This record gives sequence, structure tokens and C-alpha cells, in this order.
Amino acid sequence: MTRTARELLETTTGELAPDPGSNPLVPLIARGEADRAVLAALALEQRRVIPADRRAFLHLAERADPESAAYFTALAEGETLAAEHLEAFTAACGVDETRANAYAPLPGCQSYPAYVAWLALNANPSDAVLALTANFSAWGGYCATIAKALRTHYGFTDGSCAFFDFFAEPSPDLDRMATEAVRTALDEGRLDEVRAHEHARLLQEYEAMFWTALARHA
Repeated sequence: MTRTARELLETTTGELAPDPGSNPLVPLIARGEADRAVLAALALEQRRVIPADRRAFLHLAERADPESAAYFTALAEGETLAAEHLEAFTAACGVDETRANAYAPLPGCQSYPAYVAWLALNANPSDAVLALTANFSAWGGYCATIAKALRTHYGFTDGSCAFFDFFAEPSPDLDRMATEAVRTALDEGRLDEVRAHEHARLLQEYEAMFWTALARHA
């Protein structure tokens, strides 16, 4: 039986849910055991990830059908807001511009945005919608855990946690746009489920590399 767009999104997300043991850093943050220097490194890595992803989403929007373009445009707008919130978190970690400019990014952390850029250049945009939506579920869960831990164990204010709150909150509008984009692609025969699943799997692997690299940096 042919699956609906919502069923396909939910199935793909469930199949690619990360193993609980695949993230060595977020549990440490959750317990308040991660050094503040690691939090600073997290902020500094995200200062590179966020603008890179924003540009990639805009490029995908330019290549996409109207439904997928709306989704990618919304993602890009979200990255703009996230960048503003990130500044407060970075400052709370004690990072100034001199330190930020001197920071050497970790290859394992920057592999994720590099692959998102690859998707922007090479992937069928409809396939990328499915892949990215499946990946965002894990990221949102990590952000919710970090936001709670920053307040509980590190004394961060609501303003300095806003970056993680932003990604932790469900977005019904974004879910609706993703579903519509996938539904249209399915109806028009433009979605390659096998290739989309491959993209999603790689995104999850690069996500795991991000957290592993930071944990080793600690």
C-alpha cells in the first residue's frame, strides 16, 4: 500500500532515530559534568554551522518546486533568528570576538554543514526535504536537554538559553510545509525514497560526528 506523506516522514524519522549511546556529550551536559570550555566550543562551532546552513537552504529554495521552496525558505529564516539567539549563548560562555576569531573549528563538527552544502548543490530538493526533516527530530531533542541543563546546572539565563529553546520547540507550520512538500513530490513522482533515506542516514552520522568531536575536544 502506498504510504502518505505524513506516514513516510514519521517512518523515516523513526527508522533513523539515533542510538541513545551515539551522543557522548549531551548526557554530560545534562548531568552538569561538561566543562564550560566545551560549551564555549559548542557555541563557536555553531557560529559557523548556522550561517552555512542558512546559505544552503536558500540555495535549495532557488532550485526547488514551490512547496519545497517554501519549506527551505522557512528554514533559512529560522537560521537567521537562531544566529541572533546564538550571540547571547556565546557571550554567556565568556567568548569575545578575539577568542572567536582565534578558534580553529573541528573537522568532525563541520562535516555536517559541509554535507548540507553538498545537498544544496547535488540533491533532489524533494529528497532533501525528507532527509532534513528526519534529522531535525534528533537535533530538537538534544537542544531541549541542553536548554534544561544550562538553567539547572550552569546558571544560564533564559536569554542565553534562547538558541536551544528555539530549536527545541515544535514547529507545526514547518511540519505542515514539510508534509505538503513531500506530498506534492510523491504525487508528481519526484521523490526517490531510497536516495532520501541515504541522505537522511548520512545526516544522522554527521550529527553524531559533531557531538563526538566536541566530546573529544573536552
